[in-house]
Amino acid sequence: MSTSSTGGGAIDPAVLKELTRLRDSIDNIDAAIVHMLAERFKATQQVGHLKAEHRLPPADPAREARQIARLRALAEDARLDPAFAEKFLNFIIAEVIRHHERIAEDSAAAKTAPAS
Repeated sequence: MSTSSTGGGAIDPAVLKELTRLRDSIDNIDAAIVHMLAERFKATQQVGHLKAEHRLPPADPAREARQIARLRALAEDARLDPAFAEKFLNFIIAEVIRHHERIAEDSAAAKTAPAS
């Protein structure tokens, strides 16, 4: 028999089976989230290169505010805490801006580097 990680007592096999099923579902959702984030970052990398090529700033506060408002509304519709959704998007936005800054720096360095 399995034991719980909190009390050391035996877990009913039916409960353990349901717990395993739910955790497997969570694991699948986590994998989907990671793959969706990877796709999102591929798109934002393209945006970063376009911004660097046209010397646009890495951050776009107006766009970011619209995205946050949109995500908060989606979260409410999905019965997810809008504050959590906003924190999550702010974390992603900060990472995207960091990538865009690096792309802009690399682009500027490449343009100023002497030709070989």
